[in-house]
Amino acid sequence: MAKPEKLPPNQFDHFYKGGYKIGSLRGGPGGPMRPEEWIGSTTTRYGETDTGLSKLSSGELLVDVIGRESEAWLGREHLNTFGSSTEILVKLLDPDQALPVHFHPTRKFAKEHLGVSHGKTEAWIIVDAPAGAKVGLGFKKEMSKTEVLPLVAGKQSQAIIDSLEFFEVKPGDAFFVPSGIPHAIGAGIFVMEMQEPTDYSGLLEWEGFAVDGEKDGHYDLGFDILLDDLRYSPLNKNEIEKWITHDRLNAATDVNIFSESANPYFRANYLSGKVSSVEAGFAIFLALSGQGRANFENAGEMEISRGEAVVIPHSAGGWTLTGVGGILTRPPLPHYARLAQ
Repeated sequence: MAKPEKLPPNQFDHFYKGGYKIGSLRGGPGGPMRPEEWIGSTTTRYGETDTGLSKLSSGELLVDVIGRESEAWLGREHLNTFGSSTEILVKLLDPDQALPVHFHPTRKFAKEHLGVSHGKTEAWIIVDAPAGAKVGLGFKKEMSKTEVLPLVAGKQSQAIIDSLEFFEVKPGDAFFVPSGIPHAIGAGIFVMEMQEPTDYSGLLEWEGFAVDGEKDGHYDLGFDILLDDLRYSPLNKNEIEKWITHDRLNAATDVNIFSESANPYFRANYLSGKVSSVEAGFAIFLALSGQGRANFENAGEMEISRGEAVVIPHSAGGWTLTGVGGILTRPPLPHYARLAQ
């Protein structure tokens, strides 16, 4: 029977600086150029065959184990709706430099141009941030392709950065980021990110990064086609109220981290460290505080401490958690999935 397992660290090299906060929390190698960890990942980095895939303590790839025991890991209802895809990719992001302005494909664009069924709607949970730190999300005024394309082609990085609307962040804030929206994360912001299980990013600027945006910033489609998928309108008041939530990691009780906007793509809950009850289903839990234990209906007891990440199969049954606080991430419920765009 599939059973819950603690995941070894899964940091790897990237084109931007960072990684020491991840290393400190997770016991991984740290920086200076390992600013991401992919947790419980069955997704590879774009263009590669195995980078990004999570291993279990046995050394086996999680994707192989799930492929072999899909119903035990995911449950029959999930399989009937999604097949053997876990439907979620969870990351830690730890940038020591502001990330370049970029965006991700919508499902419609991904199907038409990339031959895949998922786009890359994502969301961020701010685990830590320096005072005054900011993220960019959407343009601050209505733009057009005829305005943006010359800025990208002319490598006018500062003009592109200046075109974004920036929001100050504090630990516990959370942002739902639909595909197609330009965005950037500031230096020093430690983020837990969840997203659709792909690794597609279109770059709008890349100055100062170890990446060739002219070659690798547009999925080999060219910027003229890429920018057809970009959202040019700013976030409206209703979207800001729905997509940005606050104090999600400071609650005295368990809370949903995002509004209902995220339901078609993923679920995330803060478990407070008191007594939490969770129904059966595939899940990934990252412990952020304390030391405690999980009791699984069909898989016994597991001690869990701050910094540990646990991948949980459906067959473990319902479970309770006491003494340790953290973030629980799960795939969407099947009846919400039809609403994804």
